[in-house]
Amino acid sequence: MSDLANVAKRPTEYQIGQPARSEEVVMETEATLKEPQPLCEIVGKGNAEVLETVSRTDNAGESSSTQDPTVSNGDDSDEGKEMVDVKIIWNKNKYDLKIPLDGTGAKLKERIHSLTGLPPAMQKVMYKGLLPEDKTLREIKVTNGAKIMVVGSTINDVLAVNTPKEVIQQEVKAEENKKEPLCRQKQHRKVLDKGKPEDIMPSVKGTKERLPTVPLAGMYNKSGGKVRLTFKLEQDQLWIGTKERTEKIPMGSIKHVVTEPIEGHEDYHMMAFQLGPTEASQYWVYWVPIQFVDAIKDTVLGKWQYF
Repeated sequence: MSDLANVAKRPTEYQIGQPARSEEVVMETEATLKEPQPLCEIVGKGNAEVLETVSRTDNAGESSSTQDPTVSNGDDSDEGKEMVDVKIIWNKNKYDLKIPLDGTGAKLKERIHSLTGLPPAMQKVMYKGLLPEDKTLREIKVTNGAKIMVVGSTINDVLAVNTPKEVIQQEVKAEENKKEPLCRQKQHRKVLDKGKPEDIMPSVKGTKERLPTVPLAGMYNKSGGKVRLTFKLEQDQLWIGTKERTEKIPMGSIKHVVTEPIEGHEDYHMMAFQLGPTEASQYWVYWVPIQFVDAIKDTVLGKWQYF
């Protein structure tokens, strides 16, 4: 009986391994409870966590890396965009302009058009060289207070420059016709009242002649002194000679020629050569024979030359 009791008290081989078996069962049970989740659920959960983290970061204003500032969302409003203040200088005028830093050179030209009326196609915009239309102001490093130079002409300016010379001369002539005849003006009357010079070259009405090969002499200048005109075609010069001296004037420097018949002696003209930009530079000659008037004007103004 005692032997059986001792045997009962000794742990059997099965009993000795039983604790290990219990641990194995427990581990299997825990592994079963922690069965892996499907991959899609993990990814979905991860994305949700990332989006939640980004949202929290944006709301706190702690990160600016979640959105590229150079990407346009298609909204033309400037609200919320980083702006830059620049000064536009065109035609001696200055304009203050605030524009998105991520706007392109083409957008800047449109804003300049609204300020100045200068079409974008006719603008030359300068900032550290010619400003490219396809790059942003950020890329070309435009900063606050930057001065941007603009060169260009409006449509009206271009039309004015391209107005034919003949049209301008017609307008000048029309303006002259509105004024009192030159021969009645006091400054000219004092010379004309001296009468026709005795040694003046005879006039021929109803004909146009080439320039004479000898000087045109016997005429008066504004001071009432005798004057002669010599046309040096080979030198492209007009020589105006008086008793005191001879002025040699390049024909290309003569801006305009004004002529008018002398009242009561229409076969002779009074003529002015404009030597500078204003009428104050006009050199007057009186009693020019009518047959040479057109030849003188055409030669001096360069339409053709008489050889």
